[in-house]
Amino acid sequence: MSTIKDTYDRQGFVVVPGLIPPHDFLKLQEASDTAVNRTRKGSWPYRRTVGKQFPPFDNDNPDSWGVQHVMHPDLGESAIVFSKWYTSDDLTRVCAELLQCEEKDLQLELFNLLINPLEHSFALRWHRDDVKENAPPEEEQTALNKWHTGVRNLALYEDSCLYVVPGSHRVPRTPAQRAHSCTLDPPDDPMDMPGAILLTLKPGETVFYNSNILHCASYDHTVKRATLHACTGDARYGAARGRNILQHGLSWVNDERFRDQLTLKGKRMLDRLLELQKNSSADEAVYSLDG
Repeated sequence: MSTIKDTYDRQGFVVVPGLIPPHDFLKLQEASDTAVNRTRKGSWPYRRTVGKQFPPFDNDNPDSWGVQHVMHPDLGESAIVFSKWYTSDDLTRVCAELLQCEEKDLQLELFNLLINPLEHSFALRWHRDDVKENAPPEEEQTALNKWHTGVRNLALYEDSCLYVVPGSHRVPRTPAQRAHSCTLDPPDDPMDMPGAILLTLKPGETVFYNSNILHCASYDHTVKRATLHACTGDARYGAARGRNILQHGLSWVNDERFRDQLTLKGKRMLDRLLELQKNSSADEAVYSLDG
């Protein structure tokens, strides 16, 4: 019988239902509404702006496609709700299974919220999270061989935004795939990419995917989206994670209020992130992608 780890290794992603009890699901919807409302009113400064695909994000456009740092203690009760889910037993159990590590190895990393813009539909280009679009095949294969982590999207509402190429987390792009992913421009039609599929998530479903799988996204401003977008790392490979994680600006995790809102498990996961920060120089915290 195929396990979720088998499916994840083969496809580069796996969809897992039922990781949130109904009463916690409602709390997450309410916390998300609070975070989104603050962002759209301009009282939450950490956001992903329409027109900018990857960090560093700016304030050149008032419209947003994401809310950054949702465990930040300045979000109040919402941050506590998000932190509780991030460190929940069911979720960390799946993370450990997919990463093939023990709970003591799990490292706290990023937690953001992907939302629909209000005024403009928006799209991300085909990319791998930590491989440049112009990387030659040999460099691409080297990066894929050493990548030991992924991200997860939990849909709070039906979500048909993510496109992936199954199996592409293990092999360099073909010439035809490279032709669709070698510029900074998002595709007119994501399904033009050879091998692409659309991943539709039902509310409460979580997709775990290798973040170096070939993927893109399309955001329809007319359809409500609130999808929890997070990653948890394996501290044994912390050095390889530094650039991709620290580029998002995580100095706030040193705030004692943040530590206080975490469970004992969460505090231990935080300590592994702080160790990564301490061992990473400013020169290492560069940006993974352009655009």
